[in-house]
Amino acid sequence: MKIDRKEHWENIYKKKDLREASWYQATPATSMNFFKQFNIPLTAKIIDVGGGDSLLVDHLLALGYQDLTVLDISETAIAIAQQRLGAKAAKVKWVVADAATFEPTEAYDFWHDRATFHFLTEEVEISHYLQTAHQHIKEGGILVIGTFSDKGPRVCSGFEIKQYSEARMTERLRKLFKKIKCLTVDHFTPSGVPQNFLFCSFKKLSVA
Repeated sequence: MKIDRKEHWENIYKKKDLREASWYQATPATSMNFFKQFNIPLTAKIIDVGGGDSLLVDHLLALGYQDLTVLDISETAIAIAQQRLGAKAAKVKWVVADAATFEPTEAYDFWHDRATFHFLTEEVEISHYLQTAHQHIKEGGILVIGTFSDKGPRVCSGFEIKQYSEARMTERLRKLFKKIKCLTVDHFTPSGVPQNFLFCSFKKLSVA
């Protein structure tokens, strides 16, 4: 029986404290470094796909970013983030949607996804996600995707995931995006377990 993805994530966020979650990062250093590397302007339109209750949005607001969108499948996750931010939450656009079927209403300069893409295991979902990202990233815009590497976990939060190597990620995106750089990094869960991630940055290609 196929798991209802939305219901599953709602239950996880209702039961698990952020600081106990395997994905918890007090400071999302790897993600933040991409903003520095590409010198992303404070006025850039930014989306964090699968941002949930991640603290990335807190750090971006503290730096002065003005046009932030956070997307997550879980209303509970977004409510947690909004409560944490208090009045600052009004500065963020919040979208409840499944990344596999998301249909944006605007275009972005910077599309960030840490650990959502690898949950898409069916070709129709992967293709839709990449086509959507390409269509809704501005010319010259940047896409950053972080997934479990081929040395990382095969299962996360009750779901089988799709692992990626640099070669596999590059090949999967090559018709729509030009690779800029990939790196692997170990993320340590709150219990101290290492998870090997692959982070790749891409630039949008013009497709005839």
